[in-house]
Amino acid sequence: MRKALITGIISTGLLVGSAAPGVAATHYRTRQQYVRHKRHMKTAKRIGIGAAGGAAIGALAGGGKGAGIGALAGAGAGALYDRHEKHHGHY
Repeated sequence: MRKALITGIISTGLLVGSAAPGVAATHYRTRQQYVRHKRHMKTAKRIGIGAAGGAAIGALAGGGKGAGIGALAGAGAGALYDRHEKHHGHY
C-alpha cells in the first residue's frame, strides 16, 4: 500500500511537472526583469531539490518524522548551496 502511494505521488508529480512549462508562458518588459526572474527561479529550484532529496532520505531512514526533519535539512543545504553558487558568480 505504501509503495503504491509513493509511486502514485511521484507519477503525478512527473506528469504535472512536464505540463507546467507550456502553461507558464510569461512576457517581461525588460531584460532585467527576465534575469531577475530567472535567478529567483534557479534559487527556488535549488532549495526545492534539496528539500525533496532530504525528505526522501529522511523518509527511508525514519518514517514520517524523519521525512520532515530531512526536508528541513535538505532545504537548508539547498539554500547554502545557492548562496555559494551566487557568491562565485554562477547565478
